[in-house]
Amino acid sequence: MAKDHAPRFLAIVDTARKHVTECTVDDVKQRLDSGDQFHLVDVREESEYAADHLPGAIHLSKGIIERDIEKKIPDTASPIVLYCGGGYRSALAAHNLQQMGYRNVISMDGGYSGWKGAGYPLEK
Repeated sequence: MAKDHAPRFLAIVDTARKHVTECTVDDVKQRLDSGDQFHLVDVREESEYAADHLPGAIHLSKGIIERDIEKKIPDTASPIVLYCGGGYRSALAAHNLQQMGYRNVISMDGGYSGWKGAGYPLEK
């Protein structure tokens, strides 16, 4: 699923993935269906989020999440699941949040593309 991503970008994503917990789109769907309480955060660009997003997701794009996370989710122990288009940007964001002291951050591997491909619901 590497598309046409640049090699240096993929290298930093691979490094981040070694330090973060990842889950699948099916894991997140199961958590939502069971009523599990967690923050679902879309780190894609604003235009991507506006087009559609996972049910109940809040938006904090990769470009501003480190700046604004403490306002939206001040408790560093809160469970957080991040997703992007495919799992690259969310892995980078998860790694950064961990460096900021967030202890329960997960990156959803497969991202929006995997969610949509599985036929799971989206909202506008």
